[in-house]
Amino acid sequence: MTDLPVDLDKLRGMAAQKATELRRALADVEANLREVRVREADLENRMMTVPAASWPEAAVKARHVLNLYAASLPAQETRHRALVAALFDDFARLSDES
Repeated sequence: MTDLPVDLDKLRGMAAQKATELRRALADVEANLREVRVREADLENRMMTVPAASWPEAAVKARHVLNLYAASLPAQETRHRALVAALFDDFARLSDES
């Protein structure tokens, strides 16, 4: 008998190995999503409590809100998506002029 651990994944069939890999990958993605949501909530709380000191800082907040809005749009809402894209172009153009 040895004290070395046995890698049980290697003893499973290919289908079981793939299923295990998928479950592990999904668990990693879900953990990362939870972390991102916590970080996003922290960011949004800071955005709400700290007033912008300049137009570029206000634009950062506006970009975030526009990204949230655009993500909620249905795919067929091309007009609003184009409007959001035009606003992002305006932000970029105007920030370069500063």
